Amino acid sequence: MTDKLFTPGTLGDVELKNRVLMAPLTRNRASKEGDAPYDIHVDYYRQRSGAGLIISEATQITPEGKGYIQTPGIYSREQIDGWKKVVNAVHGEGGKIALQLWHVGRISHVSLQEGGQKPVAPSAIKAEAQTVTEEGFVDVSEPRALELDEMPRVVEDYRRAAQNAKEAGFDMVEIHAANGYLLDQFLRDGANMRDDAYGGSPENRARLILEVVDAVVEVYGAGRTGIRLSPLIEVAGLKDSDPMTVFGYLIPELSRRGLAYIHMVEPGTQGDLDQELGQQTARLRELFDGAYIANAGYGRATAIRVVGSGQADFVAFGRPYIANPDLAERLEVDADLNEGDQSTYYGGGVEGYLDYPTLKESRAA
Repeated sequence: MTDKLFTPGTLGDVELKNRVLMAPLTRNRASKEGDAPYDIHVDYYRQRSGAGLIISEATQITPEGKGYIQTPGIYSREQIDGWKKVVNAVHGEGGKIALQLWHVGRISHVSLQEGGQKPVAPSAIKAEAQTVTEEGFVDVSEPRALELDEMPRVVEDYRRAAQNAKEAGFDMVEIHAANGYLLDQFLRDGANMRDDAYGGSPENRARLILEVVDAVVEVYGAGRTGIRLSPLIEVAGLKDSDPMTVFGYLIPELSRRGLAYIHMVEPGTQGDLDQELGQQTARLRELFDGAYIANAGYGRATAIRVVGSGQADFVAFGRPYIANPDLAERLEVDADLNEGDQSTYYGGGVEGYLDYPTLKESRAA
């Protein structure tokens, strides 16, 4: 009998051929002039179209949302046209693909911002983090706090990005509200010291995310919109005094809006959480009526177990997809996996990007 992980599944309004998903993977290979995907991205994503769903690398919604060199955007004509070629290639192989909508907030550097401006954030609190610029790794810059009258503009940036993603033909979009980036910063009281309608109470700190969700859903529909969260993860010094309370408010609100899925970055690895974190994750998962995508460095056995037990509906795999373009097939037949070359993970060209062999190619060799 085929394990449930390798059987078709429904994600909102989208039918998937299996439950092995490709997680977003920043690879820093967008064009240097224009931050656009081009021919190597077309081949890269085409190679991985055996995933039930590809979730694209994080893609900035505006120049202001950029935090690292050579990450792609979805705000210019060149970028939209580049992504359209990627989507067409994936569809040509029978695959499905979502675009992850990204604004880094304070995880940026003045050299990456137009006119050398400060990055934006809920409050002017510098993150404990580094980023990558043309000069290499550097400490992130001190941000400025977004003004109250700028909030509608930020929401509109997400709406416009969703419209551009729809023009490019993406099957779904995923709102990146995890891993210490802008929307996550608004949620956490360690980064959000505002005293207006976007700060203070959990309801206020969740306001921007919900406004963004509503705007994106107007474009794509709830059944083709997902969100990525990391409630029990601390990244770049981003802390919250009571994450269960703020996410205990947010997640039912997302469920009420009928979102297709929550993509949860779980604490721990290989799906093995300590008892307390596991119980907290389970409680949050129970607050959402849609599909649950688990992501915690799962291996084959743990992914089969959590999907088979109903603990998760789908499992997203990250780094294994770098070195194994046919990961879903390899997992199904329990084949050995290629080892990734970490020196080529971020930046570069074809080497370490397009040259990993499939199982069929390895056996033929």
